[in-house]
Amino acid sequence: MPVSAIVCAVVALVACGLSGAGMFVAMGAGLAAVGLGMIGFGRRRAPGPSRLLAATAIALGGLALVLAIGRYAVTLLALRQLVGALG
Repeated sequence: MPVSAIVCAVVALVACGLSGAGMFVAMGAGLAAVGLGMIGFGRRRAPGPSRLLAATAIALGGLALVLAIGRYAVTLLALRQLVGALG
């Protein structure tokens, strides 16, 4: 579980830098990384490195999610300014 969470987190961080639909891929993969990381971290009987990997996935997935949401907000603000300038 933590390995798939860290893969989702890395995919989300890479997708943050892509143009086009990368923002939406980053949002989805970031949410998946946080969710899978929470599941992996919640297993009390799991070994320490596994739980640490899950916590890292939560942090990286959350960072990618914040970056993607920020990019989405900037896009909406730019569109709002463009519509205001045209109309």
